[in-house]
Amino acid sequence: MLPKNVKLLLACLAAGFIGGCGTPCGAPGRLCAPVTSNTSTPAPAHRQAPAAADMAEPASTAQTHAIAMPGTAAGAGMWSAGQSGTQPTAQGGGAPDPAAPAAPASAAAVPAASAGTGAQASGQPGPAAPAAPADGAAPYRIGLLLPLRSETLRLPAEALRAGFMAGWERDREGYTVTVIETGDAAPDVLSAYVAALAQQDMIVGPLSRSAVTAIAGSALVNKPTIALNHPDARGETVLPAQMMVIGLSIEDEARQTAEWAAREQPGAVAYVLAGSAQWQRRSASAFAAQWQKLGHAAKAVDLQVLNGYLNDAELVQLRARLQGESLMMLFAALDPDQSRQLRVALAAPPLGDIPIYGTSSLNPGKAKLVPGPEMDGVRLMDLPWQLQRDHPAVMVYPRLQGGADRKPDADMERLYALGIDAFRVAREVARGAVKHEPAKFKLDGVTGQLSVQFGDGPARFERRALPAVYKNGVPVPVTALVQP
Repeated sequence: MLPKNVKLLLACLAAGFIGGCGTPCGAPGRLCAPVTSNTSTPAPAHRQAPAAADMAEPASTAQTHAIAMPGTAAGAGMWSAGQSGTQPTAQGGGAPDPAAPAAPASAAAVPAASAGTGAQASGQPGPAAPAAPADGAAPYRIGLLLPLRSETLRLPAEALRAGFMAGWERDREGYTVTVIETGDAAPDVLSAYVAALAQQDMIVGPLSRSAVTAIAGSALVNKPTIALNHPDARGETVLPAQMMVIGLSIEDEARQTAEWAAREQPGAVAYVLAGSAQWQRRSASAFAAQWQKLGHAAKAVDLQVLNGYLNDAELVQLRARLQGESLMMLFAALDPDQSRQLRVALAAPPLGDIPIYGTSSLNPGKAKLVPGPEMDGVRLMDLPWQLQRDHPAVMVYPRLQGGADRKPDADMERLYALGIDAFRVAREVARGAVKHEPAKFKLDGVTGQLSVQFGDGPARFERRALPAVYKNGVPVPVTALVQP
């Protein structure tokens, strides 16, 4: 028989081991789990196997929930965004809207990405691994590089991540997605990008202009890279052959608006109105340049903004100035409230109904539309996601949901839509890469009509936004317009 002190020692050791595994396996630092929490997709079988501690955790059962709007308050019944390096958790207090489509679930856990980045998926419970391609090949690995640790860019990054995973959930066969968290500093993003190149077949991201600029100029891009924003000095930056930019651009919308207005208002003088915000100046400058390129005259008008509203005295002066023009139109690089203020100020006789054009900045989104006819007749460009909710290409994806006391923001909706199209573009580019063939295709996207060419010289990407006109206080698509 063993001495009593040896028996006591063995009993203590057994109790300690059982107590360590009694905590949830997904909890960081526990005996059944890796040190950092992971929610990314499983690695292909033929690649290096994960550590035993990672493989000990079985894939969780797939669950579906309405996709939470970034920043939804706890207790609202939606999935709350987790902190950096932690597993997001479900909040109690209510069920998702039963009318909302089911949201995508994320993937099962794999080891965290290296270089200090946390590999995370969509921020929701993970289902079983995605089915392998029918031909038995290993899944194509996509790394989604987002500034989820950034104070200023976290909410946009969460909206984009949710959209990307919604796209992946619908067409997941043959693809794995690992979300790689970064801050917003360019060196941090560049370090994470280098680490991701060693582990992924394609990188989607980054999101900030400075980070895109850093990667574009790094001479490190040797795998397909789909950036989610434009670099600084866009017209002067030469992108690597393996890099393509698909970010939303208010400048592109402004140029397309100029082409549309030129067809409807030939020979008109364009008064280009803008406030002091940087995005307003960029939008106005892009419109004016394109308008003049088309052979028309443009006159810039800078408007003062106080507490978000235009200066009434300046609007009176603008009315007097416009009365001297016989053929004119306005481009409003303004927000929805400023545009409404402008329209009301100019609507009274003798000016009458002056044609006003703008970009998506004139559409506050369904939740914030103001009833009334004041904006009727105003023309704008926006995404199908915002204008055509009944379109088949839009209806197949779940909407971004808000909490009980918060509606989805229009900008977050647009970033969510960008995430959906980002996955769809990545999937098509990946198909060409697997076959070692250039990818050339068109997509009826939720952010517009997309034309893509990748893998045959410099990448080319074009998005055509959807024209619309306000009717009964709501922007309605101009379906009769034939786009070039």
